[in-house]
Amino acid sequence: MQAWIRNVGTDRHHRALAAGLLGVVLLLAACGGGGDDDDGTGGRARSDTTCDGRIEGTEHLTMWFHAGPSGELSTLQKQVVEFNKAQKQVRVELVTLPEHRPYTDLVNSAAASGDLPDLLDFDGPNLYSYAWSGKLKPIDSCVPESVRSDLLASIRQQGTYAGKLYGIGTFDSGLGLYVRPSVLEKAGIRIPQGVDDAWTSGEFTDVLRTLRKGHKNPLDIGLVYAKPGEEWNTYGFAPAVWSAGGDLIEPKTFRTADGFLNSPEAVKALTTIQTWAEEGLVEPGRTDDQAFTEGRSVISWTGHWWYPDYSKAHPGDVAIVPLPDFGRGTVTGMGSWQWGVTSDAADGDAVWRFLAYLLKPDQVHRMSEANGGVPATHSAVKLSSAYGTDGAEHLFIEQLTGGVARPRPQTPAYPAITDAFSRAFSKIMFDRAPVKATLDGAVEAIDKDLADHQYYPPTGR
Repeated sequence: MQAWIRNVGTDRHHRALAAGLLGVVLLLAACGGGGDDDDGTGGRARSDTTCDGRIEGTEHLTMWFHAGPSGELSTLQKQVVEFNKAQKQVRVELVTLPEHRPYTDLVNSAAASGDLPDLLDFDGPNLYSYAWSGKLKPIDSCVPESVRSDLLASIRQQGTYAGKLYGIGTFDSGLGLYVRPSVLEKAGIRIPQGVDDAWTSGEFTDVLRTLRKGHKNPLDIGLVYAKPGEEWNTYGFAPAVWSAGGDLIEPKTFRTADGFLNSPEAVKALTTIQTWAEEGLVEPGRTDDQAFTEGRSVISWTGHWWYPDYSKAHPGDVAIVPLPDFGRGTVTGMGSWQWGVTSDAADGDAVWRFLAYLLKPDQVHRMSEANGGVPATHSAVKLSSAYGTDGAEHLFIEQLTGGVARPRPQTPAYPAITDAFSRAFSKIMFDRAPVKATLDGAVEAIDKDLADHQYYPPTGR
């Protein structure tokens, strides 16, 4: 999710907020098909015809990638060059996009004019809108069971809409609390040891009050990125709502947010976080994102992408623990950028041939090393010193595979949901707006979008 969160505010977030037997199987069986394999969410995926197992002649593909100059982009550029050199049947062109236009605007404009590339990179939660509106083709027929079973369950879940697989990512994401053990131990504060040992929200409040004796603003929650409409607000703090027992929208039919986003549970969770800010326990975040690295804060509520900087700033004195339990157990976010075959793609098999290459264990590990993202496959996790069993970031794997992580709402209405929640969160934190009334306003905006789109019927637009 590092790539995604870079879409959030500054350069760090704006670079948009990417061997063995399995590798051979991926390339040789790349277009063989997943048919009606389990969709990773408990249902059965319906068949599609995107891949038929054949590539006629030489296919030339175009692909888009969201990030500008970065370790992710340079790694992907090398992967394209090496893939093209390794075989002659599929030729891939990584298109250079204008940097002055938002990536989502480019995608929507290309979709309207029929000019989408064959292979599209998109932020995971946008998949549902893209699939619903016909921008993507389902890829169950492309993905063999050997590949599907190697993917983290969270990757399969994130990529599934209406029982079909539409997207696959090469990395995932995770949230946690970064802490300075030396500081907490000196203050006599216990340090949680895993997902079953998270601080309760009440206990965490006491922790912050204790730490304030030596640190003016002990907690950094990334408020520098919490501007209205920014995705960090939803990704970062929907888990608090879920942990309390609330939700952003009714989770089964997706037909209303009323009684869920403005539920007593959601109100209580966000009131608690607002109270932290009112008491001065939270780093204001008005100027920079260096509170934890510079030692102004000793706990940071953020994602996996900060580990390299934090561990460099405080060698041997950084640990990652779960987010607080607001009543129903700790919950974390998940989901990052994914790849999908667009409706304009001429040959799904050719596109899958390249995707299969990106999903080889060594290539997944290579991208994880470049951007710090959570490896998307079990085989690549085994190659990672950071995310492996004894790795410093293994908690993120435990959360993604242990039922602690939740996807953002899997509905085409997600763009409206995240915009409404993000704006509400910003008002609650910066303007100290009344929580219940602010959430009522967000519910009204979401339900209006649902009604305007006839609740997003299965037939699409």
